[in-house]
Parts: sequence; structure tokens; C-alpha cells
Amino acid sequence: MKTTCYFLSLFLLVSMSAFSQVTKVPQVAKDNFARQYPEARDINWDNDVINVNVRFELDGERMNAEYSNKGIWKKTEKSWDFDKLPDEVKDGFDKSKYVDRDVTETVIVYLPGDVEQYRLKVEKNDLQKKYLFFDEDGRLIREAITL
Repeated sequence: MKTTCYFLSLFLLVSMSAFSQVTKVPQVAKDNFARQYPEARDINWDNDVINVNVRFELDGERMNAEYSNKGIWKKTEKSWDFDKLPDEVKDGFDKSKYVDRDVTETVIVYLPGDVEQYRLKVEKNDLQKKYLFFDEDGRLIREAITL
């Protein structure tokens, strides 16, 4: 019984210390975010060890930025309305082989190098779901399976 209590105590101690490390947000990420989005409001941080995510509001829009665990900005996403997409992107989707699928989510993805992409989540049924990524010219640049 003593051995079981010892291992249980050790497990709890290790689990608590691991959890506290996961929730720590690197100061460099906070500093970079503050410089990049000085007008951001309603800021919520999350650190999953690999990436640091921050959800925030900017100009009335909900956004999500992702930084590396070293504080380097990787991308920012903003939910968007399909009807507000540039005509080139809507045209690219209309010409794609996925035009018969329902668009259930539209996101603008801002990437380093002043790159803007548009991510559409399309569904044919509960099992056939994909993310489609279009560039500003409406070209389908990649696709990914989603659950």
C-alpha cells in the first residue's frame, strides 16, 4: 500500500509540474504579439508546448494568432463570410472539383511575408470533409483532410 501511495504521489507531482509548464506563455510571444496587434482587446492565451495561441478581438473581429514556442509569429486567422471573399477566390472555388460541396467555414489566413490565403472547409457528407486553401488569385494551392 505504501508503494502505491508513493507512486500515486509521484505521478501527481510530475503531472502538476508538467501542466504548469504547458500553461506558461513565453514573454517573447507576448511582446511580439503586443507589437503586432497593439489595438487587440479581450486577449486569451493558450500554450500547448509546440505552439502558443492567442485569441483576441481587433476592430470588432474575432481572430486567432499562432506563435512558435520561441515567440515567432506563424499565422493569424480570421473567420470570414464566403460572400465577402474576393471574386477571384469565389471564382477559383466555382471552377474547382469541389464546387458541389457545401462551404461550412471560411477563414482568412495571414502568413509571414505579407501572404494572405483563404481557407474553405467543404463538406459532401459527415465523412467527406476537406480544407481548401486558395491564394489571392483564386488558385487552389493545397487541400487537407479534416475531421
